Amino acid sequence: MLPDFKLIKHKFPNNDIEIWPISDVHLGAAEHNAEAWGAFCRELEQRENAYLILGGDLINNATRSSVSNIFEETMRPREQKKRMVEMLAPLRSKVIAAVSGNHERRSGAKDADDDPTYDILCKLDLETVYRENMAFVKLHFGPEQIDGTRNPTYILVVTHGAGGGILTGGVVNRAERFGYVLDGADVLILGHSHKPFVTQPTKIKINAQRDTISFKPFKVVSTTSWMDYGGYAMQKMLPPTSIAPQIIKLYGNKKKIEVTM
Repeated sequence: MLPDFKLIKHKFPNNDIEIWPISDVHLGAAEHNAEAWGAFCRELEQRENAYLILGGDLINNATRSSVSNIFEETMRPREQKKRMVEMLAPLRSKVIAAVSGNHERRSGAKDADDDPTYDILCKLDLETVYRENMAFVKLHFGPEQIDGTRNPTYILVVTHGAGGGILTGGVVNRAERFGYVLDGADVLILGHSHKPFVTQPTKIKINAQRDTISFKPFKVVSTTSWMDYGGYAMQKMLPPTSIAPQIIKLYGNKKKIEVTM
């Protein structure tokens, strides 16, 4: 079995928790908004019962063969990794899953076998929650019940995402289409597009054993980027997007999901 298919499992008490999914920080890029990113990290550090999912492109990682211009980077890739470790160190206990992005894969494409996300997670001693391509995460709430009743359990699927698209609608269609592949997932989390949005498609479930037909909604959460407008986006006439981090609230005493931006 490929490592990506090894389930990441966490247990929590019955209290509600927040999941803060982030990706596309692009630390080291000229357009990276260091002020907003720093404020986000400081706020998360102070919030109880708040946890973090890392969705890739944490650093910009420009190479000579990449779209990014190495001469415009504010720091070299090794310094980007070091700085990201420093910023995530106070949040180490809050990280529940992490995947790589296409910017990290620049270091491993054909010529080398290096993954900056894995290096960052190893430095934080969190390699057990790292997955290269996709993370399947199970969150179980409360103690095991003797009477057989079931506490809330949530399944999150995390991937960096792929494909472009100027219009948000195209990104939504691609994300929701993949979400229908994930039987049993409660939330699909992805980034890459730099377009923050939340949708809630629904599957029809047919249970042949119980002769029932029911409906299974799931959330699709596309994360924000931490970039100011300019550079590549402006050159390609891509529309600007706002920095709008999301919070996924999971209830601990009943199965309920709320997403705010």
